[in-house]
Amino acid sequence: MALGDLMESRLGHSSSSPSPSPAAAAAAAPVPPLPHRHHNHQNHAADDLPVANGPEPRNGLEVAEVEKPAPVAYLPQVVVLCEQRHQGIDEATAAAAAPSTSGLVSKWRPKDRMKTGCVALVLCLNISVDPPDVIKISPCARMECWIDPFSMVPPKALESIGKTLHSQYERWQPKARYKLQLDPTVEEVKKLCNTCRKYARSERVLFHYNGHGVPKPTSNGEIWVFNKSYTQYIPLPITDLDSWLKTPSIYVFDCSAAGIIVKAFLERLDWSSTSSASSQKDCILLAACEAHQMLPQSAEFPADVFTACLTTPIKMALHWFCKRTLLCGSLDHSLIDQIPGRQNDRKTLLGELNWIFTAITDTIAWNVLPHDLFQRLFRQDLLVASLFRNFLLAERIMRSANCSPVSYPLLPPTHQHHMWDAWDMAAEICLSKLPQLIADPNAEFQPSLFFTEQLMAFEVWLDHGSEDKKPPEQLPIVLQVLLSQSHRFRALVLLGRFLDMGPWAVDLALSVGIFPYVLKLLQTSAMELRQILVFIWTKILSLDKLCQVDLVKDGGHGYFIRFLDSLDAFPEQRAMAAFVIAVIVDGHRTGQEACMNAGLIDVCLSHLQPENPHAQTEPLLLQWLCLCLGKLWEDFPKAQLLGLQTNAPEIVICLLSEPQPEVRAAAVFALGNLLDNTLNGSDDDSDDEEKVKAEINVVRSLLQMSSDGSPLVRSEVAIALTRFASGHNKHLKSVAAEYWKPQSNSLLKSLPSLANISNPSNVYSPNNSIGPVLRVGSDNGAAGRDGRISTSSPIATSSIMHGSPQSDDSSQHSDSGILLRENASNGGLSYARPRPVDNVIYSQFISTMCSVSKDPDPRIASIGRRALSLIDVELVVMKNTRFNSGGPHRGETSSSNYGMARSSSWRDMNSGSSSMKFMTPPVSPPQHDYLIGLRRVCSMEFGQHPINSPDGLADRLLSSASGLSNREPLPQSTIYNWSCGHFSRPLLTVSDDNEETNARREERERIALDYITKCQRSSCKMTSQIASWDTRFDLGTKAALLLPFSPIVVAADENEQIRVWNYSDALPVNSFQNHKLSDRGLSKLLLINELDESLLLAASSDGNVRIWKNFAQKGGQKLVTAFSSVQGHRAAGRSIVIDWQQQSGYLYASGDMSCILVWDLDKEQLLSTIQSTADSAISSLSASQVRSGHFAAGFADGSVRIYDVRSPDRLVYVARPHAPRTEKVVGIGFQPGFDPYKIVSASQAGDIQFLDVRRAAEPYLTIEAHRGSLTALAVHRHAPVVASGSAKQMIKVFSLEGEQLKIIRYQPSFMGQRIGSVNCLSFHPYKSLLAAGASDNALVSIYAEENYK
Repeated sequence: MALGDLMESRLGHSSSSPSPSPAAAAAAAPVPPLPHRHHNHQNHAADDLPVANGPEPRNGLEVAEVEKPAPVAYLPQVVVLCEQRHQGIDEATAAAAAPSTSGLVSKWRPKDRMKTGCVALVLCLNISVDPPDVIKISPCARMECWIDPFSMVPPKALESIGKTLHSQYERWQPKARYKLQLDPTVEEVKKLCNTCRKYARSERVLFHYNGHGVPKPTSNGEIWVFNKSYTQYIPLPITDLDSWLKTPSIYVFDCSAAGIIVKAFLERLDWSSTSSASSQKDCILLAACEAHQMLPQSAEFPADVFTACLTTPIKMALHWFCKRTLLCGSLDHSLIDQIPGRQNDRKTLLGELNWIFTAITDTIAWNVLPHDLFQRLFRQDLLVASLFRNFLLAERIMRSANCSPVSYPLLPPTHQHHMWDAWDMAAEICLSKLPQLIADPNAEFQPSLFFTEQLMAFEVWLDHGSEDKKPPEQLPIVLQVLLSQSHRFRALVLLGRFLDMGPWAVDLALSVGIFPYVLKLLQTSAMELRQILVFIWTKILSLDKLCQVDLVKDGGHGYFIRFLDSLDAFPEQRAMAAFVIAVIVDGHRTGQEACMNAGLIDVCLSHLQPENPHAQTEPLLLQWLCLCLGKLWEDFPKAQLLGLQTNAPEIVICLLSEPQPEVRAAAVFALGNLLDNTLNGSDDDSDDEEKVKAEINVVRSLLQMSSDGSPLVRSEVAIALTRFASGHNKHLKSVAAEYWKPQSNSLLKSLPSLANISNPSNVYSPNNSIGPVLRVGSDNGAAGRDGRISTSSPIATSSIMHGSPQSDDSSQHSDSGILLRENASNGGLSYARPRPVDNVIYSQFISTMCSVSKDPDPRIASIGRRALSLIDVELVVMKNTRFNSGGPHRGETSSSNYGMARSSSWRDMNSGSSSMKFMTPPVSPPQHDYLIGLRRVCSMEFGQHPINSPDGLADRLLSSASGLSNREPLPQSTIYNWSCGHFSRPLLTVSDDNEETNARREERERIALDYITKCQRSSCKMTSQIASWDTRFDLGTKAALLLPFSPIVVAADENEQIRVWNYSDALPVNSFQNHKLSDRGLSKLLLINELDESLLLAASSDGNVRIWKNFAQKGGQKLVTAFSSVQGHRAAGRSIVIDWQQQSGYLYASGDMSCILVWDLDKEQLLSTIQSTADSAISSLSASQVRSGHFAAGFADGSVRIYDVRSPDRLVYVARPHAPRTEKVVGIGFQPGFDPYKIVSASQAGDIQFLDVRRAAEPYLTIEAHRGSLTALAVHRHAPVVASGSAKQMIKVFSLEGEQLKIIRYQPSFMGQRIGSVNCLSFHPYKSLLAAGASDNALVSIYAEENYK
């Protein structure tokens, strides 16, 4: 079982189109006549609709032969805008998703690795002389270090015991220095301690004291040694011992009443910690028994049973267990000393027993001890860890003899832990095999099943465990299993499953001590381990970024680069390798250099090149290849230069058209990090011209992306361009300032006259987002009073209008202006002259950033303003009075007051002078709350003259001349940190949320089908008004929308105030502003994903689209995405029309422009720009709810066209049903039901035309609904009914046969005032309900059939 097999079906991005649920499948199944029910976005020729103006059916079919579609509901399966990126991305959420360097991650790492450098062994045995305070029993415990001291002469026995103790300790710490003192004096102990501290320096010293031949410690905690002649016992104060050994140190006291020593030590530690400010000493104590206890004297134990447990645990444990097992009668105890093998060879019996013992004691400690104490005692120092594992055994054995070992730090009781049962079982199996193995040395060794069983137990926990349950106690055993080649693969797979459960699981595994093991495994060449090791490292690095240092130090980066370059792994797994490498190079110069030298750039680019036969298409891998490159290039000029030399920009630029926003954003991130933000516009000839050209090419591509449909992408574009602004600061400043260069006569003085240039209406026309001056400069060359605008001006000659992707975009952004600030120095500008070759791109940059600074996403707009502030251009918001009468119809303007509006008072600032004059040009009626201006502000204070014209200029500046400090940090990218969050989430399991979502959708589909069946059979007469809601809108109701599955109506006004109301309970639900900008006007409200978690699309009349979730929760609304649907296209008159098609996921947008823009909201990308082929503006749009890619458009000249985005010609039908009238089409829609060939069109003249596109361009039914006053049309999606509203306070409801079902007249309101014209009509998607709103009052009325419940 490979982790790849486990992951193959689980690691891909979740599809945005869930599989059809049973209800939808049942609904869709019996509809064979609808061949185009596609859920994908492939191009299919429109083979059912006639060609434009073709009166005859295709393929020669007669009308009667065309099969009528079955009236069975089709419910779309496409769900959009529900990916992780739509949960909201900002610096805070991105930082939270990124690998951390503190907090949770800091706890698992041992603060300082320690080593015991020196060991002092002090034996006070005085063999053959018993101490005076000890009365021994008979038979009595005699063995010291498994030697009988009475089996040889005392001196030799003492020496032999000393050497044996030395060798026993040496097995645990072979590299330490060992010093032995046998029956010493005080001076000898002092010399020993000083010598050990000198050798150990800052390392730990172990002091082992065996006091079996001296009295027990005194009540003051003094231990006993001898005088030189061995005639007296000499006390040695513990304070002296501590002062000689210092810290760090560890003491082992094997004597009766050893607890007294521990108590005295603790008192000294308390005293020293209170008397000095120094931190508590690093001192560890192990004592054989408590203060009131004597050592066991039973002959079944050795005399130094505590030392035996600490230094020879396997032998001691088996001797002790042998007397308690059922095998005791048949087993020769002497065989225990003959167990074959070596302790460090796990393929032998002794080695396996030691391995199992280590695993069990580690497990007990990890499950019982606090994690910080476990780290200190069991992971910081190898010798200390061994002694504490063995101390757990000592506690178990000595408690059976009523003796309780003591430690400092104090450990909780462990002698009854159930894992000891597992040890007893392993010991029993070992003892049962022992006679056979000793009798036949060549007998094959059979490994124990202990680790196999423990892995099985761990797997059971994985199947049922969670963060809320007790952690798996087998985790330390899994760690030990990694040492075994036979169990390693399975252990790693299970470990991977555990780590996938979340950051808490990764932290647990790291606290156990997994890190050095998996680091070491990167040195293995085993192919079968590659995938799982990459997965495990992905999980580790998603939690703790600091592991990058260890990986580079051990050369681990090469392992992941080789895996990334391999073609036999799944793309998702290689994406993980790219993630690991990205973390390695993230802010780590050593890692960047190591990966660059290992050829990372070539590896990544080779898999991104389209011509490469092995080029990748998996979005996750593409995303992380780009992020990996971006992180390698980030603030690393050497790698940036290498990237530019290896043609990286051209390769990465190809990814800017990828369908996944994450890939596009990652590509922008990579390109942005190729830009060197340290150039600062130096004019040295030594500048690398090739590098600058390559950067300009990158910037040109980034400028093209500034109108992307995804905020994730636009955010990265804005941040990358801000880096460019920082790096090319002086050149950009000079280009921005060149136009306002002081002349002999002030340019500002002549600005009012500029309004007259090529502008007969005498109003500035909004032709460019950078303001009118740029437009004048590009259109007129040398123009203006005194000829002071010369054609040599960089802005005048750079043809911004032709080169910028924003060249035709301005009408949707008119809320703020531009202010250019500079330092006035003796009347001149202190700017270096820019490179002429770069002026075009610099001008395009300024134009684009002005547009970005008015992005519908507030965060992106703020980044744009920051970029402009770097080049001393700032937005100025100028307040104006709102016009209340006259002029065009509300919501439409003949022209927008941009730039230096004629209602402004102009200030003359002479160069180098603070004298000011005012001149007021003729005033035209302002159209909006705010005007924009493009101004140069010198570093002087404004004069005392107030600007108090009634319609006057700028009563406040949102950005002062001081502006944002250029010393502020640049905005930081979020795509990398946010993308890291993908790997910290579970990758191997499917979320339970999907099951809940599918169940909810099935239920909604069932309800929808039930509603549809009822409304298709209803009379649709709309005879009763079931609700009337006073929305309290100041400007009347512009749009209304009924939610499908709850009694909720959403309404909005021209000020883009959105309110939500429950018409069943007559209670308000929510209220919020669509945006906080000054320029307001609403076009339409639409519902997205109505069968799932519904989203509210609010389209502003400037073309900006904002999509909200949780809009029906009090204060819970959250912006999912925002973009300009007509970005880059002029839409004068603010007459944007828009419609949504759920089946395809397409959003159609147009207006007073020559084309229709088709947006794919799944990809958040402009799919197509369709030329309207008409001379007039589009006034109405309607998407087919039956056929993907079909939509109808009504035009201002009364014509109707049907388009199919899948057809090569796009236009498939043209008609002029309202001829000879030429009033605009107010409403258009596909007829109710599932006949895709019939449409309804209503014109402002009052006629409603019914067309069958299969027959001819002539309507087959005409209804004269209203005379010259039709303002709204609504077509029910399923019920055979249409409704129209008029400016004469009247709504009419018609059947599809033309029968008038109902006339709804608005009653006179309070005080006899009649309410205004019908502004909006909207049917419920599935019920026979109609919502109506009026333009001059705040009422929204809801109508239903007479028997509506």
